[in-house]
Amino acid sequence: MSDEPSTPPEASDDPLEMAPHYYGGQAVIEGVMMRGVDRWGVAVRRPGGEIWLECHPTSTLPQRRAWVRWPMIRGCFALVDSLAIGMKALGISATQSAPEEEGEELGGAAVGASMALALVIFVGLFIFLPSAGTKGIDALIGNVMGDGVWFHIVESIARIVIFLAYLWSISLIAEIRRVFQYHGAEHQTIAAWEHGEVLEPANVTKYSTLHVRCGTNFLILVMLLAIVVYTVGGLLVPPPEGIAWYWAVVYHVVLRIVLLPVVAGLAYEGLRLGARRGDHPLVRAVMKPGLWLQMITTKQPEPDQVEVAIRAFESVVPPEEHAGRVPTTLDSPVVLAADSLPVTLESARLHHEGNVPGDEPGGRDALGHDRDGESPTRRDGA
Repeated sequence: MSDEPSTPPEASDDPLEMAPHYYGGQAVIEGVMMRGVDRWGVAVRRPGGEIWLECHPTSTLPQRRAWVRWPMIRGCFALVDSLAIGMKALGISATQSAPEEEGEELGGAAVGASMALALVIFVGLFIFLPSAGTKGIDALIGNVMGDGVWFHIVESIARIVIFLAYLWSISLIAEIRRVFQYHGAEHQTIAAWEHGEVLEPANVTKYSTLHVRCGTNFLILVMLLAIVVYTVGGLLVPPPEGIAWYWAVVYHVVLRIVLLPVVAGLAYEGLRLGARRGDHPLVRAVMKPGLWLQMITTKQPEPDQVEVAIRAFESVVPPEEHAGRVPTTLDSPVVLAADSLPVTLESARLHHEGNVPGDEPGGRDALGHDRDGESPTRRDGA
């Protein structure tokens, strides 16, 4: 799918592992996180107008342990790893997007607590509520469905309805809408790169905000595959006979949590297949619901949001691939975090944490204009 792919650092006899690296990312508060071959970077628009940037290494476990790359297992690892990186990126964006007097760095305990809370909400909203609601209604109408096929189908439909209602309702919140705009900017930037474009805003914004490898596609695949996996699992291992309906709910919730890695693994393999066989009619049909759903989770971004997405993407692309592909017209000052990996940017005055943009010789003011009238030059983070 990529015109100029990045090759993973380790060769393999597995055709899937030999495939080019596909860049991905995530929208965060007033910013974008991008993930490359061996690093992830997050760029955030700060209240003063400058862009905060930091990069960190990705896990090397898949390169060190071959079993982590096995089908199904790699999907579970990717899900956990992506959640961990996503929560870290959200913590960074929450800190950097807040006014200086309000910004407070989130520590590891706070990030861990946020992940635990998110997990509880996920289980409660998308596993417990559909099971309890379906089982409770069935108990009121005389236990017509029992624990058979119809119970699992109705419960799965209820889960999808709750999921869609959740996405639609949060899309009405102004702050979430801005996150969805950054989500669109992330997709457009990746699509522009995959089509061989120079990452200038005018080139980026002509692409769709919808993308086949989006995490939204992963979620809808999880919902659809859960119908099959949970139905088969429930029929093969039904709850004990004679138990009360509420104990049956507990049983089904536990069973679904146990089977969640299976669902996630299958969804991940399906997403990989979609990335490599995107022109196949069957794959296109399977991916269609996810693309429809992205009409809710992505919005057309503003130019300053596209600039942030481009800077995040540029920070994770290997420097040797920059030639002729990275922007030369972006002018917002960029502040690099003290604990960041080295970063190479084109056409940007790259300041380090602790230095105020514009205070260095030849620097820029808060609007990104050169104080000495010189053209922007390349700066490498060290």
